[in-house]
Amino acid sequence: MPKNKRREQCQKYIKLVGLTGFENSYPTELSGGMQQRAGLARALSIDPEVLLMDEPFASVDMQTRELLQDELLRIWHETTKTVVFITHSIDEAVYLSDRVVIFTPRPGTVKGEFHVDLPKPRYEHDVRTMHEFVSLRSKAWHMLKDSIIEAGGVDYAGE
Repeated sequence: MPKNKRREQCQKYIKLVGLTGFENSYPTELSGGMQQRAGLARALSIDPEVLLMDEPFASVDMQTRELLQDELLRIWHETTKTVVFITHSIDEAVYLSDRVVIFTPRPGTVKGEFHVDLPKPRYEHDVRTMHEFVSLRSKAWHMLKDSIIEAGGVDYAGE
């Protein structure tokens, strides 16, 4: 790819993830959230059909995490890429997903799945306070909790 085309592509994704003005910064000069945005820009720049994100927001504080979730939804809305998002956060799974798949612990098999039908774009609605969100979150928690107990992962009797 010619240099000018590479630069154009870089600028497109830097703008998309909100890092305009930080093009010449080193990763150590960026906040954790900005580093996550840079990683997302790198991943998108190769124009993948599917974007696999494995716990991408685990290393940032809760406020930054929620902002990055909104940013991811905005970027998804603009790019319409298929995103497979792996998380241990039930709230994050319900908020970001159209479909949630719950896995069992050791061995990891599918415990269950359900569709999420919340208003879109979600970053423009306060979906976390909606009854439907709370209900789906509860559904996911019960599936997950049951599989953990079945696997012997938690002893509620304190024994």
